[in-house]
Formats: sequence, structure tokens, C-alpha cells
Amino acid sequence: MELYNKILNRDAKISIIGLGYVGMPIAVAFAKKVDVVGFDVNKQKIELYKSGIDPTKEVGNDVIKNTTVDFTSDETRLREAKFHIVAVPTPVKEDRTPNLTPIKSASRNLGRNLTKGSIVVFESTVYPGVTEDICVPILEKESGLKHGVDFKVGYSPERINPGDQEHRLESIIKVVSGMDIESLEIIAKVYEFVVDAGVFKAESIKVAEAAKVIENAQRDINIAFMNELSIIFNKMGIDTKAVLEAARTKWNFLKFSPGLVGGHCIGVDPYYLTYKAEQMGYYSQIILSGRKINDDMGKYVAESTVKKMIKANKQINGAKVAIFGVTFKENCPDVRNTKVVDVIKELEEYGVEVKVVDPVADKDDLWNEYRINLSSVEEIKEMDAVIFAVPHEAFKVYSLKDIKLMFGSPRLVNLEVMNEVAATSEFEFDIDNNEYCDCVLMDLKGMFNRFEAEQIGFKYWRL
Repeated sequence: MELYNKILNRDAKISIIGLGYVGMPIAVAFAKKVDVVGFDVNKQKIELYKSGIDPTKEVGNDVIKNTTVDFTSDETRLREAKFHIVAVPTPVKEDRTPNLTPIKSASRNLGRNLTKGSIVVFESTVYPGVTEDICVPILEKESGLKHGVDFKVGYSPERINPGDQEHRLESIIKVVSGMDIESLEIIAKVYEFVVDAGVFKAESIKVAEAAKVIENAQRDINIAFMNELSIIFNKMGIDTKAVLEAARTKWNFLKFSPGLVGGHCIGVDPYYLTYKAEQMGYYSQIILSGRKINDDMGKYVAESTVKKMIKANKQINGAKVAIFGVTFKENCPDVRNTKVVDVIKELEEYGVEVKVVDPVADKDDLWNEYRINLSSVEEIKEMDAVIFAVPHEAFKVYSLKDIKLMFGSPRLVNLEVMNEVAATSEFEFDIDNNEYCDCVLMDLKGMFNRFEAEQIGFKYWRL
């Protein structure tokens, strides 16, 4: 426990390698208790942090301004630390095989600056075996040190949920593992500095790696089931949300909903597991089936939008569609692997002009990754369809009347007929100047009341 005591007494530092949506909250949390070096190869990002700006919006500018994290893009500063946490992204390639380039690069950077007596903990999501079979040899080669003698390793899967202000690092049980009992105990004690919920000691590094990758695979499969139900019920003319509300009255019905599955975890991690399984001679049936359903949902949403527009007598080629929300989840600026982009690309294939509104999204990342520019709400006029793709809190201020103004001139109707409809409804409708909205509203996550939207003429659709 000598290293633990040195960290506790600030005689040794902790380094966090990779200061993104996962690494930054970890660095800030540890900096409240011990000395922390925060390293990232992105110099621009480091300058933002030094200026007190949080581009991830995970902890906020005020926290960044006041944290004692020592931000740097100088890899030699890693030599000051003895306990290293690697929290870099692990995406997939275009062929959906693991892209280990970031974690290999981080291992090389760290290896060149690794000193005797250090412990290295990987947090990046990987398939079982990556830490010991791929990262350790790189560390040994770059450092000239011997694993198990000069330094030790462990694995502790990240469980931070970007944009979630309830389930934070401190409040989620932390799974930890080490190459031996001594390293496991030190790693557990160090994480207990910041994790109020406590730690769970996995019996091996591979067990911890496997636990992480199946957490997201399980969610992926459950959401795929919901998406398949949505496809089936839409064909039957049944409202999926209404079905789920009824089913959830049973105590053990799992609370999942249909939707676009993107991001750096759920839409990626299952491929890490199936990749390793295929190397062992087993070809996934359930996991990859779920992945296929979820990967195809962007196209399904776009096709459903076009069908709704055709029923509303809209000219598709040259039509104007506004999409509200482009991040992979609500109230989070992260656009990595967002499936809203699939909707955009598919609509553009039909000759549709798409405008995107998102006050939360990181506009620089959106442009650099997808070459998409954001529009202001004021630019959303004369639309043929509006899609609410991501239920940001910022979008909840819009009423159906506000949305009606985003379309072209409404058609005239018999006011007496519409008054009769309003009189038999539990809702009050404001039908001005005999105007009746005949507009396509694609409300993917059910932000608005379906009955109210349909009664005032919206061609309404949701998953």
C-alpha cells in the first residue's frame, strides 16, 4: 500500500490520459482529493480547459475554472505520476471491427514516460484480452520495463453516462480489477477516494473487460427489440408508446423505448464482443441481429418521413425538412456515431433539403466529422416536414402552435367542423382564421401529445 499512501499524502500524482466525456469528470473528481496531471494530445482542447471552458459540458465551466487539475499536452509530464488512468475512446472502423488506434497510441505515449513502481489502469471499453495481450506489450516495449516486476496494470470500465446528471462517477459502483491481489487492492483503494457508491472487485482483468462490453450489448439488444416492435406496430396502425405504457404496468416489464442508437458505447461496444467471438470461431446470432435492427433505424425513419410527406401531397424532390436535434442523446453535445446523421443522409438521397437545429451540439465536431452546419430556429420557415429527433430539454418550450408556424401557409377549412372536433376533445384548440395545419410532424421520442397533434391536422408519426 506504499503507493496508495504516497498518493494520499500528495507525494505521488495520478495522471488521466484522455480528457473527453469520460476522462474529464474523473480528473476533476480526483483533483478534489489528490494531485492530478490531466493529459490529452489535443492541444486545442487543453487550451480550452486552461481557459476555464468545458467543451464536453459534463462538469461545467465553473468547475473547470476552479479545478486543480494540471492540464497538459506534453507527454513527458506523465513522468510525474505513478498511478495512470487511460480513458481514451475505442471506436469501430467502417467495417465495424474494433479500432484500437487510440488506445495503442495512448499506450505508446505512456510507455515512453512510464517509471518503475507505477500502476496503469485502463478504462476504455475493449474486448476481453486487450489490456494484457495488446496494451501491456506496448508499455513494455516503449518503457523497457517488465510487466509484473517494474509496473503493474489493471482495468476498471468507465460507467459515466454523458449528459446524465444523476448517474455520475461518484454515485455508480465502480468495477475494478488488477493483475494480482496487491495491484487490485491498491486500485480499489485509489478509486474509493472518489466513488461514494463503493467498488466491486472483479476476479480478473478479463472478467472486468467482459462485464463492461456486455452491459452495453444488453441495452442494445433490448432497444433493438423495442425498435422491432415499433416497426411491427406501425404497420398495424397501433401506437407503440401506448402499448408500452400499458405493458409497463406489470412490475417486471423492462423500461426501454424505441429510438436511434448511437454514441460511443451502445452502438459500438457489441461489435467488440462479436469481433472477439468470431476470432474464437463463434458467430453471434442475437447480438448482431440487434445491431442490424438498430443500425437500420435511421433509414427507416427517413423512409417513414417520405411516406408521410407523400400522403400529405408533398413534392419530395426539393422538399424542405427541419431536424431538431443531432446529438446521439438528449442534453449532451456529443455527436460521435449519432444516427441522426443517417436520417439526414437518407433524406438527401431523395433530393430533400435538410436544415438541422441543435443548441446543444458541438458545432465544431459536427462540421469536422460530418460537414454539417447548424441552422437557427429563425431559419426554419416554409418547411414540408419537421422531425424532432432528440428530446433536448431546450426543445420542450415549443408548442404545437409554434411548430405550425415553421410550415408554409395552412389550408382553409370549415371552422364549424373544426369547432365540433374541438368540442368533443379533452383538449382546447386555438384555430385562428379557419386555419388547419396539414403538416408532417415526425416526433421520434414522443415529445408531443399525439391526439392533440392529429386533431389539429398534423400528419403525426412517432416510433
